Parts: sequence; C-alpha cells; structure tokens
Amino acid sequence: MSKTASSALTRARTRLPVPGAARSSAAPGTARKAPADRAARIPRASRAPRAARAALASLAAAVLLGGTVMAGTAQAAPAKPATPKQPVPPAAMSKVGGDRLGLPGTQVNAAPGVPALPKGLTARSWIVTDAETGAILAEHNAHWKLAPASTLKMLLADMLLPKLPQNEVHKVAASDLAGMGAGSSLVGIKENLTYTVHDLWLGVFLRSGNDAVHVLSAMNGGVAATVADMNAEAHELQADDTHVVSPDGYDMPGQASSAYDLTLFARQGLQNADFRAYCSTVTAEFPGDYKKAKNGKPVREHFQIQNTDRLLAGDYDLKPYPGIAGVKNGDTTDAGATYTGVAQRNGRTLLVTVMHPSPGHNRVYREASSLLDWGFKAAPTVQPVGTLVPPLSKVHPSTAATPAPSASAKGAKVSAAAETTASSSSRGVWAAVGLTAATLVVLAVVVIVVRRRRPLPSAVGASGASRSAGPSRVPRQRRGLRSHRRR
Repeated sequence: MSKTASSALTRARTRLPVPGAARSSAAPGTARKAPADRAARIPRASRAPRAARAALASLAAAVLLGGTVMAGTAQAAPAKPATPKQPVPPAAMSKVGGDRLGLPGTQVNAAPGVPALPKGLTARSWIVTDAETGAILAEHNAHWKLAPASTLKMLLADMLLPKLPQNEVHKVAASDLAGMGAGSSLVGIKENLTYTVHDLWLGVFLRSGNDAVHVLSAMNGGVAATVADMNAEAHELQADDTHVVSPDGYDMPGQASSAYDLTLFARQGLQNADFRAYCSTVTAEFPGDYKKAKNGKPVREHFQIQNTDRLLAGDYDLKPYPGIAGVKNGDTTDAGATYTGVAQRNGRTLLVTVMHPSPGHNRVYREASSLLDWGFKAAPTVQPVGTLVPPLSKVHPSTAATPAPSASAKGAKVSAAAETTASSSSRGVWAAVGLTAATLVVLAVVVIVVRRRRPLPSAVGASGASRSAGPSRVPRQRRGLRSHRRR
C-alpha cells in the first residue's frame, strides 16, 4: 500500500469511536437484558461506526485506485461548441498577372497619399482593378481557387453570346431543363413554350436563372459541349484558376474559379455591347403563359423580373452604388456570396470582385462598395501590384512558352514572364469593341509586352434607357456603360 493510502486509513481510524465503549460503562457484575432485536442490542450512538466503516472503505478504494474523492455527484464541464476551422489560402498560388499575386494575404503598395484599405473586410478573396488599363490596385488572395456560384455565368456569356442570334426562337423541350440542381434559381421557363435568345439572356443576367442557362446550353449542343466550350474560353482568357463542371455555377465537385479569373471574365464581356446591355438592366418583362383574349385568340402574358444585383437595383437597406453598371452576383452553399461589379466615376472605370465574405445580409455588396470607394480615391496615386493579362489570341506568338494550341484552346499559353509583364506600361486609346493590337518593343533578346488599354464605352445620358411594361420595349438600365438597345 502506498504511503498516501496508509496515512489516509490511519487518519480515518483515529476518528472512529470504540465499539465496546457503551458496554464497558455498566457496573461490573450487572446482568444485561437480552435484546429484543439487533437494533435494540446496538445503542443509537454505536450505529455510527458502521456508516463510518463504509465511508472508510470508499475512501480507501478511491485512494488505492488513484481516484479523486468529491462530495456529491461528479459532473463533466459542458463542452464548448467546436469552432469550425476556417480555410486558409495556399502558401503559393498562380503568378499570372504578377509575382506578388502568388503570395497569400493582402497586396497593396501603401505610400504617402494612398488611403488605407477599408476596415472590416472579411472576404476570403477580393481584387480591385482598373477596367481599362488592367492595373491591379490591390488584391487579397486573388488567385485562391474557390467555388464561384453564379458569377461563372459571365464566362458562359463570353463564350455563347457571340454564337447565338438574339432573335432566334427556341421551343423548350423537357430534356432542355433536365439535370438542374435542387434549389436552383429559376426565371420561370416552361417546356413546350417558345423563347427568344434575348429572353433567355435576360433570365440569365437578371434572375440568374439556371433554367435559362440549361436551355441556352441545349441550343449550344448540350451541357457537356457547353462545359467544354467554357473551359476552352477560360483557357483563351488565361483564367487558369477556373475549372467548369456545371455551366450555371451550381456547386459541383471540382468546380472552381478565382477573383482574378472572374474579373477577367467581366472585363472580356464588357467589350461586347449585348453583354453590357444585359448586365446593366435593372428590370424587364419576361414571357409567361398564354391565355385566351376576349376574342378567343391566345395572348401571351408577361411578368416583370428584376435584377438580383443589389448594388445595381438596391435593397430596402442598401442604395444602388453611384455609377454602377453591372456585372454579376452569385450565392451558393459552397461559394457563399460572390460578386463582380463595374462602376464609373470621374472618367475612371473600376472592376471589383469579392468572394465568400462572412455571412451577413448584403455583406458582399457592402464590402464591394467599400473597395470601390477606396479604389476611386487611391487610383490616381497607388502603384499597381499586378495586371490583368490579355487573351491568348491577343498575345504575340513570340511571348508564348508552349507550342501550338490544342484542339480545345484558341492560342498558345504565354510564359510566366510575359504573364507578369503583359499590359503593364502604357495606355492606348478608346475603341468601341475589342482590343487594340499590342505594341511589341524588342530590346536585344528581351520582349516586353506593353500595356494595352481595353476600352469601355463612355457613360450614357442623364437617364439611360427607360423601362416599359410592354414586352417589346427596351428594359430599364442603370446609368454607366453605354447600353446597347435591342428589341
């Protein structure tokens, strides 16, 4: 027995009364009566030793076993709820657009005269860029591959808008709507009804309708063909963080993009007049079911749809952002909230992308708004930390690091040096659509790709296009980028 156990037993014994003490108090020779029962035989005071011996046995057992003796019932302290582990960006990410973009964390060139970045930013990834020059004013994990949600629809539009005529009519089959994920956002397309391509794009941009995406995909040869075309378009745009699995951005294993890539998609799309018109439309009329008129002839009804981009359309607690002109928002379980927006102020056009901020009502829009405010203040003085690269087809072949393109690619992939220096040193002039050719300066064997200005159209007039309840009228569009009217 250990010394601790032995001393505990000794202390317990010294406190016990002597069992025979009660009997020895009687006078010697006095006859004792036979007890009627055992209880009568043992006086009340002498019953304590039995309880004490039981306590002693418990004490000894606890000491011998190394346990802790506590008064009352031992209860475990309530477990604290486990804090979910927050994902962290990779230690090294893509360096497309500049070496600093491969580093985790915030990249900005702080200097006298440059305002401090907004406080309270929670997004896992964000980026602020000059939409024309491609200069990256600041970024935070811009190459982190994350679920994109419906912002991926910008890539669909980049690829498919030039292919399908706006006035083409399509009758929806049941197979066109097959395969949509549970809980998909819908604009309200029904099978056996006809829709123009124009109608479908309104459904994509305003209501983020996955049903409209699937019908457009059917017109493009099916979902699989559309996914392949989108991945090829991402390659052409040097959006190497992007892998498309579903054309609508619905959460799927392996589907990913980045703030950098989403900004590339928006910048590319804004070169297209139709893209600009759709992404800046606030409300529109969408075709519904047929009903019989008074004369007995079927007449198609229409219902109003509104853009879900709250920096464009506003909300009960959020005003539209001054100078906003699109582009696309998204929200899924895996992606959280995502947003890419474009705004103009004082002759400058900025793009912002925010991915997966902390949960909160309109938080993604508030963080995007604060970053745009910072960008407009900082743009005149802040030095860029990187650049948005041009499409591969706009890069001179001498800067390519890979041989001839594959069947799914439209051009060769540029080398890392070309990617980090492309579009980095000079400005060109405005053009209505597309890019001007790059100027190549050859010094000995070093090829420097000079920055090219990817122009956006000038601002519209005081009110822009007006919305009407009629289905054939032009939808209401937000001031900013020039709207392209199409009936």
